[in-house]
Amino acid sequence: MKTVILAGGLGTRLAEETSVRPKPMVEVGGKPLLWHIMNIFAAHGHRDFLIAAGYKGEVIKEYFRNYFFHNSDLVVNLACGKSTVVNSDSPNWTVGIYDTGLNTLTGGRARRLKPYLNDGTFLLTYGDGVGSVDITRLVEFHRSHGALATVTIVRPPARFGSVILEGDLVSEFSEKAPTREGWINGGFFVFEPEVLDYIESDDDSLEAVVLERLVSNRQLRAFRHEGFWQPVDTLREKMTLESLWQSGNAPWKIWA
Repeated sequence: MKTVILAGGLGTRLAEETSVRPKPMVEVGGKPLLWHIMNIFAAHGHRDFLIAAGYKGEVIKEYFRNYFFHNSDLVVNLACGKSTVVNSDSPNWTVGIYDTGLNTLTGGRARRLKPYLNDGTFLLTYGDGVGSVDITRLVEFHRSHGALATVTIVRPPARFGSVILEGDLVSEFSEKAPTREGWINGGFFVFEPEVLDYIESDDDSLEAVVLERLVSNRQLRAFRHEGFWQPVDTLREKMTLESLWQSGNAPWKIWA
């Protein structure tokens, strides 16, 4: 099953980082977010990736074009320039990087990848969020209900913590207390190929248009994920992930 990763947006809310790189290439623990996301899927046996690139897509292409050599030990004969790999730590992944346009919206980016999906069921996620999502259970759930699409829904993480008052007396202060109210779209989709027929143009947003069309035809089911999930829209959120990674207890690190 192929995995599509939407990685072409401008990332304007993280301008401190995205002025020189696309947001999926922002690093946590010395590795791009994209690498972290791909490892989540690979841990469940999904190693065939299609990356929908756009803004500064050349940075993604260069990263994967040079990945093998950057993660290998080399012996270089300086007289002739020949290089011999003596040890490599590269994963067994296939990665396709496709330019899906600078201003194409999320649904349009998925639509542009149709020729490479081979009319099969596929996974799709965003290139700027991680979670401890059980991809195997997600796929099993999708296959059990017969609808065209499954969306993983999550509890929104608290961005600013919470303060509980008794009058003007602070009775409880929690910097990182998660909210338990409601569910939101957490990405991590499973789609049947017919979902692409719901996308008419580059200007169709996956969230505002495509999912709404699926809902109107009763073709969207929700997979509830109660575990860790965190998008990276701000520098603060990026630093939250960095802190978790450096602690050695990153909840999304489900691979060995």
